[in-house]
Amino acid sequence: MSKTLVAYFSASGVTQSVAETLSKVASADLYEIKPKVAYTSADLDWTNNKSRSSIEMNDSAFRPPMAENISDISQYDTIFIGFPVWWYVAPTIINTFIEANDFTGKTVIPFATSGSSGIENCEKNLQKQYPHINWKKGKLLNGKQTEKSLSQWITEYNL
Repeated sequence: MSKTLVAYFSASGVTQSVAETLSKVASADLYEIKPKVAYTSADLDWTNNKSRSSIEMNDSAFRPPMAENISDISQYDTIFIGFPVWWYVAPTIINTFIEANDFTGKTVIPFATSGSSGIENCEKNLQKQYPHINWKKGKLLNGKQTEKSLSQWITEYNL
């Protein structure tokens, strides 16, 4: 019997809302990727070059520490990874999460939320950075996602 996980990072609650609904629809466990130090609104000010998120996103090698890692990812066959789009890519804490876990033999499906960007560049970058992962096509999930719309989307993955 396969087991599914919805892992997500949410800075403002938007991605969290989608992840919670997706977890329910997919009958999946839910795991929040939390930074060791929570982001404040000042940290998230993308118009300020000295804000924490700007500094992190301008350094592709930066890996913000997580508060804790998931205890046993080996039990999951399918993992949805959700995040807000920052600077046209996934936030660097997603790299921290991926690099802290073994995704061998797992199917990984990204999903994202964004005010104006698509997910395509995020997917391209993640696939390039982590070619050993079995990536499936992800989806941008903006706005209020209903159980019905998420259920229709995930049917293509035969969960």
